[in-house]
Amino acid sequence: MKKQMPKGLYAITAENFSNGRDNITVVKEMLDAGVKTLQYRDKYKTKLEKFKQCEIIRKLTLDYNVFFVVNDDIDIALAVESDGLHLGQDDMPISCARKIVGNNMVIGISTHSPAQALTAQEQGADYIGVGPIFKTFTKDNVCAPVGFEYLKYCIKTIKVHKVAIGGIKLSNIGQICKFHPDSICMVTEITASPSIKDTVSQALEVINDNN
Repeated sequence: MKKQMPKGLYAITAENFSNGRDNITVVKEMLDAGVKTLQYRDKYKTKLEKFKQCEIIRKLTLDYNVFFVVNDDIDIALAVESDGLHLGQDDMPISCARKIVGNNMVIGISTHSPAQALTAQEQGADYIGVGPIFKTFTKDNVCAPVGFEYLKYCIKTIKVHKVAIGGIKLSNIGQICKFHPDSICMVTEITASPSIKDTVSQALEVINDNN
């Protein structure tokens, strides 16, 4: 049975932006802090390194009852039985991924334009990433910010779960909350924080106050 993605804060790993801490250490702090949706994303490790980390993280997310998404690596997602798989625009089509993972895994995809959002919805995406809202440096070759206009379009037009993403910090999360996306994603604001617990707590407070 497909597990439903929680609304609210959506955290993503970023070991290169974690102040020397590895993904496992950061994830443990995220989970202790109350994160309920977690995506494993690492563009620089070998497949085996990623698999080993995902094995550990999957056990942790089950212990904490946290929704776990694997980015890009469909084989790892299947191997560790993650709750979700996240695809990019340059990855295989959603319809092909669905044939591989079956109907019990949530599939999400990054989108940067109305056309991409509509296509994702038509192809059966369970959720879409909407962004980058602000300029972000967490990924190589990232596209230019799409701003609030695209977010407003998706909120009004797209029926599936919407995750606002890209350059979202404590300083601007309140602006995002005004549009009421289903989830709000923070990456380096959490992973690079000296106190992940405090950062997550502050983010959750803003999100809850705007619900």
